[in-house]
Amino acid sequence: MGVRRSGRGPSSGDERGTAVIEFALILPMLVMLVFGIIEFGRAYNAKISLTAAAREGARLLALDGTVAQVEQRVRDSAPSLDPDLITFNTITAPCAAGSLVEVEASYPMSWDVPMVGGGTWTLQGRGVMRCGG
Repeated sequence: MGVRRSGRGPSSGDERGTAVIEFALILPMLVMLVFGIIEFGRAYNAKISLTAAAREGARLLALDGTVAQVEQRVRDSAPSLDPDLITFNTITAPCAAGSLVEVEASYPMSWDVPMVGGGTWTLQGRGVMRCGG
């Protein structure tokens, strides 16, 4: 004799909506996680760009560049950032042979994650070089 089935198994009608409900409960957390990762990646990229630009400014300052030239070099060396938002915290000048020069710049980066909110991170980049000569 064969086995008779009642039609009430794991894929029956009363459990069909369970997957949809579970997905609806998990989806907001997944969206927050994905957007959080994206925003962190954007901030990390901006931080690396700002640090590299500050290093370029310190290199120019170590080769007897002026403060105005250094500021312009930093802004030009970070093309992915808005140059009008870059501010300078420290530019040590003039350069004496054997001493260190430092360029420190800041950049306000806004972030927004759905269901969490948004805000602004102040990123800082710093470059230090030994003066030549």
